[in-house]
Amino acid sequence: MAVNAVIARKPDEWDGTPGERAAEEHVARAGFTTGPPALTGVELEWLVHHAGNGGGPPARPVPAAAVDAALEMAARPGPLPGGGRITREPGGQIELSSRPAPSLARCAAATAAGLAVIADALATAGLTLAGYGLDPYRAPPLLAQQPRYRAMAAHFDRYGPCGRAVMCATASVQVCLDAGTDGDGPGGHRYRWLLAHRLGPVLTATFANSPLWRGRPTGWASTRQALWARADPARTRPPEGDDPRYAWARYALDAPLLCVRRPAPAAWTAPPGWTFRSWLRDAAGDPPRERPPLPADLDYHLTTLFPPVRPHGWLELRMIDAQPGADGWTVPLAVAATLMDDPAAADAAFDATEPLTAPRGPFPRPDLWLRAARAGPADPALAAAARACLAAAETALARDPACAGLRRAVGDFADRYTARGRCPADDLLDRFHHGHQGVRR
Repeated sequence: MAVNAVIARKPDEWDGTPGERAAEEHVARAGFTTGPPALTGVELEWLVHHAGNGGGPPARPVPAAAVDAALEMAARPGPLPGGGRITREPGGQIELSSRPAPSLARCAAATAAGLAVIADALATAGLTLAGYGLDPYRAPPLLAQQPRYRAMAAHFDRYGPCGRAVMCATASVQVCLDAGTDGDGPGGHRYRWLLAHRLGPVLTATFANSPLWRGRPTGWASTRQALWARADPARTRPPEGDDPRYAWARYALDAPLLCVRRPAPAAWTAPPGWTFRSWLRDAAGDPPRERPPLPADLDYHLTTLFPPVRPHGWLELRMIDAQPGADGWTVPLAVAATLMDDPAAADAAFDATEPLTAPRGPFPRPDLWLRAARAGPADPALAAAARACLAAAETALARDPACAGLRRAVGDFADRYTARGRCPADDLLDRFHHGHQGVRR
């Protein structure tokens, strides 16, 4: 989401003496571009499968060349409708990033138009966009061979298989919203940071859609979120602290370096356990282990951090699994944006999430993120919050005629899933168990 988060200095200059204080101030400025909430964006990640399994087993790999050719066809007439941008993830997943739009309705319409072009191009190649948070059948290999991704895989491999799985086999709906003003009220960045974290476990549970991995149930409604939590907790857990700017700054400097950019042909692999704070301190050594870090290195390091709410100047909500159906993504987009941006809906969401907070603080209890990923809306407390939040979102959407279609989609989702204590993961599990009962018969 291209919200203006530009830092007004050259990429090779620090403010004052290079050091930890300057680096923390740099991160604090970069993370939160303040102003009244006005823009909405979304990033849609998709797995790619053979249409109808192509007559073969669901685990049959999709050739990267076939996807590349289809995407080239999609881009051939010119920019996508709505101005969205297509990129590829390390395992071959497709990501469509919208332009920031001045309203929720315009964001959804522009993104849908671009997505239709991509889906049509894939269909001509016998391929389809697959709406799963985690590939239920396949373990795709690492296809991207850029130095960043080779270093990322090497880093995550130190912690086990979870990191490589999230790189290559997961997909999400990422909702992007303005950080808010410098004030302390409902439109302020402190309130919006807090509300995004209170909503995070509720959104995880409500839209959980990754209960299968390698063809078997995992015991998690959102295995994708469970994998992220375990890939490297120092870069995937939520930051701690009431002041969002400096909580984020401390988190960023203390997270392990995933990579260090070096001229080709040198690898970008970072020394194990080395943080950006370590790099700053080591630069004063004699001799230093690496060249002194630059602000551009710190900006790049920020792109390698993956907490559930990531400040990019705006707030990127990363905890939502990819959704089934061509337009299933519109529901979490509408719910998250409305609960964050509509004042009445935000108040209702704040109240609904109060029982989920820690005893001595306003943020969610530390265990709640994994509870949401494991149980989804089968957790009674999360289910109650989800019902209240979706009702508040639907009420707010009804006040905007431009959002009539989004309101109906949210209402249909609530009737099918939330009111019944279900989420999309339950549909996948039902089909899995039904298929295995048929085999036993």
